[in-house]
Amino acid sequence: MPSKRAPSSEGAGHQNKKKKFTKAIVVQEPRMPTRTPKLNTPNELPNSIDVERFTESRSFEIKAMQEAMKNAKAGSTHRAWQELPRHLRRRAASHNVRRVPLRLRHKSRAEMDSRRRKILGRSLPKLGKSRREGRSETFKRRQKDKKWLETHLWHAKRMRMENMWGYRLAVQPTEKSFRPSHRASVHGSILHDASYYGLIELTGAQVVLSRTLETCCDPVGAKPASKRYMSGIRGCETCVYEVGSYPLGYIGPVFIIWRAMAVAPGASQPPDTFPTRSKPKGKRKKYKQAMENMSREPEPPEEEIRTVWIRCHPAVFSSVHSTLKQAVSLTLDALKKSPNHSQNSYAIEVIDLRDSINVFEITGPKSSQVIHGALTPTVVDHRGEFKKFWSSLSDLQSTGSIPSNMVVGFTVLDPRLNFPPKNAKIRIAEEELPTICKPWECFPTASLAWCDIWDQSIRDAIEIPRFTKKELDARREQNVIPGTSLKPTVSDNRVPVLLIQRSVKPVSASSSTPHSTQSFQRSTKPDPNLHGWTLIVPKGWGMPFLTSLIYTSTRVGGQREREHQAFEAGAAYFPRDFPACAAYEKFAAARATKDEERWKKKPPAKRVSWGKLSTLSPWTSAWHVALGLESALDGESGAGYWSDEDVVPTQRDDPPPPSDPASPAWLLHGSRARTIVENLSRLLGPASGLLSEINALRRKCELPPLDASVDANALLQGALVHVRVLLCGRGALDDMAFIYALEDQEARAWAAAHGPPRALVGYEVDEEPMDAAELSKVIPSDSALIGFVTSGNFSLSRGKGYAIGAISLVKFLEIREQGHRLRRENDWMVKVRNRDGTICRAARVDFLE
Repeated sequence: MPSKRAPSSEGAGHQNKKKKFTKAIVVQEPRMPTRTPKLNTPNELPNSIDVERFTESRSFEIKAMQEAMKNAKAGSTHRAWQELPRHLRRRAASHNVRRVPLRLRHKSRAEMDSRRRKILGRSLPKLGKSRREGRSETFKRRQKDKKWLETHLWHAKRMRMENMWGYRLAVQPTEKSFRPSHRASVHGSILHDASYYGLIELTGAQVVLSRTLETCCDPVGAKPASKRYMSGIRGCETCVYEVGSYPLGYIGPVFIIWRAMAVAPGASQPPDTFPTRSKPKGKRKKYKQAMENMSREPEPPEEEIRTVWIRCHPAVFSSVHSTLKQAVSLTLDALKKSPNHSQNSYAIEVIDLRDSINVFEITGPKSSQVIHGALTPTVVDHRGEFKKFWSSLSDLQSTGSIPSNMVVGFTVLDPRLNFPPKNAKIRIAEEELPTICKPWECFPTASLAWCDIWDQSIRDAIEIPRFTKKELDARREQNVIPGTSLKPTVSDNRVPVLLIQRSVKPVSASSSTPHSTQSFQRSTKPDPNLHGWTLIVPKGWGMPFLTSLIYTSTRVGGQREREHQAFEAGAAYFPRDFPACAAYEKFAAARATKDEERWKKKPPAKRVSWGKLSTLSPWTSAWHVALGLESALDGESGAGYWSDEDVVPTQRDDPPPPSDPASPAWLLHGSRARTIVENLSRLLGPASGLLSEINALRRKCELPPLDASVDANALLQGALVHVRVLLCGRGALDDMAFIYALEDQEARAWAAAHGPPRALVGYEVDEEPMDAAELSKVIPSDSALIGFVTSGNFSLSRGKGYAIGAISLVKFLEIREQGHRLRRENDWMVKVRNRDGTICRAARVDFLE
């Protein structure tokens, strides 16, 4: 049998390799002796030797042997870059000779294989230096199908990146930082670049802007055009709906900021919004007096030109933009027909400002110290209100103690002048350590919220920093004391910034905690509301501010960290926790595609068998089945059940009837959602009560009642509500887990397994309670399905499984009735199961706004 190995060719490459690893020892040339020694042995050995000459000759041979051994070892087992210290080794050093120190470049050049570099496509460019593509042109070419943020290069080197909503965004750090990021948001500070959020500017008469926002915004709660927000001292968190379609047609959440009406510093300042008495008798009276003074503030004329900024999620930017244009046109038409405004001509300008600002979200109790240490206000901003605010900022232990969404505008020096920054230290006297921190005394005012960042001309003038980092470093070298900050000059940039208080919490957390929530949190800690700041800076200043902020030992998070903050705070995160909207459908479709591709890559023995689990829909949540708008069962096999044999959903002979277009799924949420649900639970006919409640809210924003074709029963049948789910025992829930309703008998058994049975009605004490392990094996039918989990995981702050989901409003009212029937008020139990498991677990649910 011939040998399988090909005969070795004695080519040039083989000779070079043989020559490279040849071990040669240097030999000293012999010296001719001056005197012939006497030989007295058969082998002609000398009778005597010269000791000095013999030692010299042997030392040369020993040294030559050592050098040969060293060269042979270095040439055969180590490459040039491997001889470097570990902190200097780089992957690029094995491909680029210039990356290796000068003493090893000759050896590295000999180790380079030009043929291998040519195969891998890593040969040097053949174009001349003048014809090569520049670095800026390369980056522009790579942004054809997506956009980069100004901090993209910094994030790309340290985080995993993905294409999302037309941007290349950071998802999570490459290091293991899930728990450290949570600790930073609770005990320290964490930063997130939110510049990808969309920004829309509306400019026009105040009356037109007010009516436009009321037409398309959520009527529940305070209006965006109310006195609380119109002065520009606070931001408004609300939702946008399609024009005239509330409560249907939900688009997404938005954040609205009015431009403050204060004049520039140095001119005649307007009176403070919150004047106080000379001798206040108490803190409550002082705060009450401040609120009364705010309501007495004179209103500006309706014809005054105002400016509004609307920030929205990038997934719904186009929808919000088109909805605002439609609302503006309808408002202008209505004002032309109005007798009070028909003689006036109004015009509204809608501008897309997505690439005009940079936004940083800093979350955590130390966020105030980070802001105070990284930024240096200018002398011009030494106003009375701002000086008091800035001096109190360093001692602020949590931004949760200041007014919600408070707006502060000021101008800062170039942050690179004060690099490296130092965090501010909290100054607390020793006698005040065990006491509660001092209350915040800086109330929001119009002059405090005034800022130059609203002017487009000012933003364009400072878009490009006047000095580069190289030039600032050259100035820093001239300092007598190294490490000291640079003294600002007249030519240095002054950057206007906007600081807004930010809180990550559910809507109900802003008000007093209801009784049901207190009962829900008996066995766990309350939701850890997270607070921080939102810093808005002009375009072109993303990296200078980022480097100064992160140098203060602030962690940087991506999309995963931002989602986890909302999950730990018990707040719904858009769009993953908002079903029945277009943004959620896109998110669910993208997630389903990834999950299905991941499932198909696994062999049949290593992947979940959806057919054996009788999973209704493994990739998406069947909300119409949970609402009862479609039937899940039809004989032996259900519509949409998964078949592992065909790897496609099985189809029935007769397709299921389409859902009623007059009864689509919609989400009931907001600050008054809990009140609406409690009112419906007291009525015998909740359908008519829900319709009357919705029409009352529509009249609040001057919208006509719902069309007569809308059926009250269909409206109630398609309603979804947010719920928080807390497991009674061990385990954790995953996304898209099933939520089932319990029969009275099974509810008693689960309550007995997780608590004392004497509080139950109809439960015999002598009866032996069922074990929780036996109850967990009972898988309910799809007819008991009432909702799905949208965000589920193990909660680090609660120490157990926690989830946020959505269930049918009809089923939620039945669960409340069941708790009242079993005398377990505000203790409502359900059964949950992961989509890839067979174990069912008991959980308690509560309403989440």
